[in-house]
Amino acid sequence: MPRITHFDIPSDNPERAQKFYQDTFGWKFDKWDGPMEYWMIKTGDNNTPGINGGLARRMPGQIGMTNTIEIPSIDEYVIKVQSNGGQILVPKMEIPGVGHYATCMDTEGNIFGIIQMNQSAK
Repeated sequence: MPRITHFDIPSDNPERAQKFYQDTFGWKFDKWDGPMEYWMIKTGDNNTPGINGGLARRMPGQIGMTNTIEIPSIDEYVIKVQSNGGQILVPKMEIPGVGHYATCMDTEGNIFGIIQMNQSAK
C-alpha cells in the first residue's frame, strides 16, 4: 500500500527556515548534490517512526508543505489520480538519481506529490 514517505517545505529564505527548524525541533539539513538548490532534512533516528523531508526555495504560488506518496508506477497512479477526480498539476518529470515525480491535487484541493523511486534515473 503506498504511504507518505517524504515532505517538502517551500521557503522564501532557506537559511532562515533551516535555522527555525534546527532551533525549534533539532532537525538536521544537508545540501543535496543534485541539479537544483535543495536540502535534505533528517527529522530523527531511522529506527523511530516518522519521515524525513526536504527544503527548497518556494516556487511561485506554492503554499504550505507538500507530502509525497511513494508509488510503484507513476504512469499507473497518474491515471488513478485523474480517474478518481484528482488533477495532475505538474506532469511526470524525472529527478536524476531519484526517480519520477508528479504533483497532484485531490478532490478537496489538497496538493501532494507521487514518486516512483528509480536511482538509475538520469
